[in-house]
Amino acid sequence: MRILITGADGQLGCELQRVLSGYDLVLGLWPDFDLLKAEAERVILEAKPDVVIHAAAYTDVEKAEQEPDMAMAVNAEGTERVARAAAKSGARLIVLSTDYVFDGRKRLPYEETDFPNPLNAYGRSKLEGERRALARCPNTLIVRTSWLYGLHGKNFVKTIMRLAGEQPELRVVADQRGAPTHAGDLASALAEVLGTDLCGVVHATGSGDCTWYEFACTIVSLAGLSATVHPITTEEAHRAASRPPYTVLANRVLAKAGITLPHWKDALARFVSEVRTVAPAERA
Repeated sequence: MRILITGADGQLGCELQRVLSGYDLVLGLWPDFDLLKAEAERVILEAKPDVVIHAAAYTDVEKAEQEPDMAMAVNAEGTERVARAAAKSGARLIVLSTDYVFDGRKRLPYEETDFPNPLNAYGRSKLEGERRALARCPNTLIVRTSWLYGLHGKNFVKTIMRLAGEQPELRVVADQRGAPTHAGDLASALAEVLGTDLCGVVHATGSGDCTWYEFACTIVSLAGLSATVHPITTEEAHRAASRPPYTVLANRVLAKAGITLPHWKDALARFVSEVRTVAPAERA
């Protein structure tokens, strides 16, 4: 099976390379693979993949408020290019999306059939990408995940570990609840998805849920650091982008297919141990 991975050098893309190393992989790497250019379609068509895993995205939630057109160009128009090429190639398309397609007004885990209503430019661009992918490629699976972290690139876990080693006190939002997801666990789940015929929309997150404050406290504890973490409100955080207060996702469709991800606390403990064993340049 030939699998083309867009965003192959991102935190999920790197884990996908590891988990799927037994397959014939084609790596979509920027700048040779640029979602903003029509050539992206040609790259996919020439690769003749059986599966396209579309992990490349504009992911800066704050910056998207200042440049919503760029977020939409990458996450919607770029995804549409990928979907068009996948359809022409007869390939299966797996598109990574986000919990931020929801507004957070619900207080029970969001199911795949719940109506999306994003609050920020990033969420709107990802939702439009979902819609265009499903419209352009009949064999599409949208995989929504949340609070993703991994060994490669920047993420909340590594930021908290760094700050807790530099500062005696941290202030972290305590009124937003979601599900942290280890990129390696998500990659393993996607590998299992390849053995199914799932299409449409699925949710794939770590099991359990917490607030960012609870997440940060657990990170500091597991890392053996002494910084004190103080809870603050979303309003006190003064962020440009609106954040949904609750985006826990119910992974019901995957569970029915026999695919589950580990509890976020177990995954985090494993990750903290992993971070300590890799070189500083690798985990930057």
